[in-house]
Amino acid sequence: MSDILSHAIAALAEKLGDGFDGSAKFHIEGEGSIIVDSDGVREGDDDTDVTMTASAETFQGIIEGDVNPTMAFMSGKLKIDGNMGAAMKLGAALS
Repeated sequence: MSDILSHAIAALAEKLGDGFDGSAKFHIEGEGSIIVDSDGVREGDDDTDVTMTASAETFQGIIEGDVNPTMAFMSGKLKIDGNMGAAMKLGAALS
């Protein structure tokens, strides 16, 4: 597992605590994928309700609170495939 994925998993686990009601995948371009669901946060490539794809830089900015997920989506830096409601709920949880 890359350092970027390790850091992202730790940061997401801290922000989301007990997990997430639903399932989401963060695909970090060139690094791999992270699954967030009711079991917590882990590396993986399972099927989920929504998949969000971004560069490592954009993803790091979202996790650290420097990048607004909605603005990243609107500007094309964050791609969303699947359930938009789940994506919005997760975006609110990360804010």
